[in-house]
Amino acid sequence: MLRFPVLLAGALLSFNAFALSLSDLSQSDATGGLKDALTQGAQVAVKQLSQPGGFSNDPAVRIELPGKLGKAAKTMKQFGMGAQVDQLEASMNKAAETAMPQAQALLVDAVKKMSVTDAKGILQGGEHSATDYLNRSSREQLRAKFLPIIKQATDQVGVAKQYNAFASQAAAFGVVDAKNANIENYVTEEALDGLFKLIAEQEKTIRQNPTAAATGLAKKVFGVL
Repeated sequence: MLRFPVLLAGALLSFNAFALSLSDLSQSDATGGLKDALTQGAQVAVKQLSQPGGFSNDPAVRIELPGKLGKAAKTMKQFGMGAQVDQLEASMNKAAETAMPQAQALLVDAVKKMSVTDAKGILQGGEHSATDYLNRSSREQLRAKFLPIIKQATDQVGVAKQYNAFASQAAAFGVVDAKNANIENYVTEEALDGLFKLIAEQEKTIRQNPTAAATGLAKKVFGVL
């Protein structure tokens, strides 16, 4: 009669013996698990966005003409000038895809440089705190890598010159932000925003479901959060 309660009590004791909190993890494990998860998120995001249609086929990251230029584009389409707009937007999204493979090495390097202090703050932070760290620590280097690639890609499309001419005039009148008055600058920032948006989604998924992590160490670390 006592067999089941005894077994249940033993199972509970066994479970409690293996239950961990963040403070139970070594600094090495905590930092290593976080680095594994963040590297995974970066690799998944870069691979997805590097594919043909990686930007243009995903409404969450698709690059469109900004602000009032976007509104003007809709008007142009109504007057039969949609082909120009489509060509320009297609070139912007394709340029972002072309630059994206350059991101992986820089992101992995930024992850490797993460300190124990950084890791501790990130693990105790919000659902996107690791992505925020990566954005802060690598965005400038990524921007420098992306700009010449995106410029080369957009220079091959004549419509890009029209964008720069139109947008620079619009910026002078406050219709478009100055940062969006140059097509390669605009596409670069949009590409980076899209990249970190997808990395943030990966981070959120792993935080909510640690089994989604690729390594046992990452599963262990996020399992105690």
